[in-house]
Amino acid sequence: MTVLRTSLRNFLAHKGRMALSAVAVLLSVAFVCGTLVFTDTMNATFDKLFATTASDVTVSPQKVDNAQQTGTPDSLPASLQARLAQVPGVAGVVPEVSSQLATVADSSNQDVGSSTGAPTIVANWNPTQTKSVDITSGHVPLGPGDAVLDADTAAKHHLGIGDRLRVIAGPGDVTVTISGIATFRTTNPGAAVVYLDTPTAQRALLGSHDAYTDYALAARPGVSDDQLKVQVTAALGSGTYQVQTAAEVTAQNQKDIGSFLDPMKYVLLGFAGIAVLVGIFLIVNTFSMLVAQRTREIGLMRAIGASRRQVNRSVLVEAVLLGVVGSLAGIGAGIGLAVGLIKVMGALGMHLDTASLTIKPATPLIGLAVGVVVTVVSAMLPARRAGAISPMAAMRDAGTPADARAGRIRAAIGILLTSAGGTALALAATSASASAGAGPLAIGVLLTLVGFVVVGPLLAGLVVRVLGAVTLRMFGPVGRLAERNALRNPRRTGATAAALMIGLALVAGLSVVGDSMVASATAQMNTSVGADFIIQAGNGQPISPAAARAVHSAGHLSHVTDRTDVAATVTAPDGTVDKTEIAAATPSYTDDLQAKTVQGQLIDAYAPGAMSVPAGWAKDHKVTLGDRLDVAFTGGTTARLTVRAITSDDTVFDKGAMYTNIAEARKYLPADRFPENVMMFAAAVPGQQAQADAALKAATAAYPQVKIRDQAEYKDMIQQQLDQLLNMIYALLALAIIVAVLGVVNTLALSVVERTREIGLMRAIGMSRRQLRRMVRLESVVIALFGAVLGVALGMGWGIAAQKLLALAGLGVLSIPWTTIGVVFLGSAVVGLLAALFPAFRAGRMNVLKAIATD
Repeated sequence: MTVLRTSLRNFLAHKGRMALSAVAVLLSVAFVCGTLVFTDTMNATFDKLFATTASDVTVSPQKVDNAQQTGTPDSLPASLQARLAQVPGVAGVVPEVSSQLATVADSSNQDVGSSTGAPTIVANWNPTQTKSVDITSGHVPLGPGDAVLDADTAAKHHLGIGDRLRVIAGPGDVTVTISGIATFRTTNPGAAVVYLDTPTAQRALLGSHDAYTDYALAARPGVSDDQLKVQVTAALGSGTYQVQTAAEVTAQNQKDIGSFLDPMKYVLLGFAGIAVLVGIFLIVNTFSMLVAQRTREIGLMRAIGASRRQVNRSVLVEAVLLGVVGSLAGIGAGIGLAVGLIKVMGALGMHLDTASLTIKPATPLIGLAVGVVVTVVSAMLPARRAGAISPMAAMRDAGTPADARAGRIRAAIGILLTSAGGTALALAATSASASAGAGPLAIGVLLTLVGFVVVGPLLAGLVVRVLGAVTLRMFGPVGRLAERNALRNPRRTGATAAALMIGLALVAGLSVVGDSMVASATAQMNTSVGADFIIQAGNGQPISPAAARAVHSAGHLSHVTDRTDVAATVTAPDGTVDKTEIAAATPSYTDDLQAKTVQGQLIDAYAPGAMSVPAGWAKDHKVTLGDRLDVAFTGGTTARLTVRAITSDDTVFDKGAMYTNIAEARKYLPADRFPENVMMFAAAVPGQQAQADAALKAATAAYPQVKIRDQAEYKDMIQQQLDQLLNMIYALLALAIIVAVLGVVNTLALSVVERTREIGLMRAIGMSRRQLRRMVRLESVVIALFGAVLGVALGMGWGIAAQKLLALAGLGVLSIPWTTIGVVFLGSAVVGLLAALFPAFRAGRMNVLKAIATD
């Protein structure tokens, strides 16, 4: 009990010095709890939506593994409705038509679909699909010219009753007028949703009045969903159609949405883990400095009978108190963060209701556990040092001398870990395959990170002196004092810089990989892409037949290439069966993408009865030129094709692709099962590129989903996509850097307290307040730059090793983003200045006489 009272008294006495450590705990816990609350809320909201729209039993087409992407949903015959109505236990049958393969354009021909990757859903107005919405304006679709649009899309694009929409799908186009606005009862999952009357939906989406995408069955009273499923399966025959209960449909939908939400959850928790790791350095530094400052006090406690164990326990109890306070505040902040994320998702089109905020009982417990465990673990080493203080320390000034032997052991361990990590990175960079190099790369990153942290104090002496000579000496005596202060306690400087190092290392490493990916793709485009124009549809959809015909009709073109991916099962001569997709294209594709071959000529793969295979696949299955492969096209018949070319795996585009002539693939598939183009390429008549560009854009103006890009625009798209990804990662890493900045602030603030008497003496012999503040700021800058040097060096090592590994996937150009590296160094100096503002202000405000009199 005495230990608890002492710990509580010390905690309250030093609460100001603990504040920034508590903030670090708060931020880390907030990120963890915010992520859990946000993803749990999304899951719960979608669960409500799925439960609302699921019928007792749903009958849909049998799922086909490795299906063809035809651009038209699989369907069921209309005659099946009467059979289902006769099944015992069926109270009602609702035919449904739905597709996510359509584009909806407004009267200005602008795509009204989501810009965030969510689908555009077009469906028939029916009792099942519309359980989740209410008509809040206008009326339901009553005829072929009517449509209902969801309220979120209507508001975003300023659409209302009477406005015209055009639905563009594989079977054709249809123009409708908005007759009603529907508002979701639970949430709009970010999609643009349009409801048509049933005959119009059938014609527009399926191209037939005698088909539906599925049937929703209602069970009679007293008949369970499982019983009804058994009856329906018996009536239709097992394996003919997919028959699912409401629970099974909901579970399938949950699995599908989980494939999106779970990775996002784990990525966010990963960045929270980085922030926690950085926070550990802050807490270790805080307790180490507090223990050093209370050396005489702890010595007196030992002199009057306190045991090592009691002193150790006292420090750990303080850590528990810090962890509890920071965690409780972090749990509250995490809930606020989750609400903020929900608002952001609302701005992007996914309107979650904050009234449905889901806080599972485990969430605050996890947050509390993370905060307390991290704080206690961080405080263990300082607590051990506190327990080792002898009673004689009461007779010395505050501060404990460094253990030279421990320093040498630490340096040896750090050098050993760094060397081992460097060796692992070298092994990864020289690996023969990506799978073989992934393990050494991960081990190398971990070992070099830990090694740099451990060896940091040893590096501080050298690097800080060099930085001081470059940046501090120009400030005269004040600069030299700042350098000596940074060198006074290398362990503290190393730990403070290590926190900043982690975030900057990740930034530098990802920058090298990202810049190298763009440079590699650009280099390959310059050398291998011969087409003047690359044509794609948005949101990864196939190009509709009408849009493809429009591309072919454009003038000023020397040729147009069709290219699609045909699902097939390839059987190698060794008997291995491989489910894959074959790139089927017109022969001009060899001009548009000049793929290298290791054997044969690629144009030969476009001859009748021919194909190509990639070098890696050929090596694995011992395939050579002239071998014949059985190719079973999904939904069609089996071909026996001869290997006429083996392509190099040293490429970014179409890596690992098998090629054949699109005309050859059509022989083995029914016309309605042949997939639509996934890309098209076009070459201008020499000297007429500008005219060809204008002609293509004019020809496809009626199809807003079709994007026409020349090579420069395609390169810009790759750059923008990668920049968006990296910027998102940098934004998440900002949390770790903020925690690291707090560490610099805390270290300097505690250092100012520790040097109170020294500061008073310097002021007494003539140092001005301005000089004192400058000294503290320069000390902060040199520590931040030290962290930047370590972080950039470490990150570039990681990035170069990763790029060498990615070179096996065709990304063979190493590009160092010197601009980003320069920004990191400049930003670190600014961070150092900002971190020193409060400690410098506090140092300058000290009363000289009171400072000198401080014990």
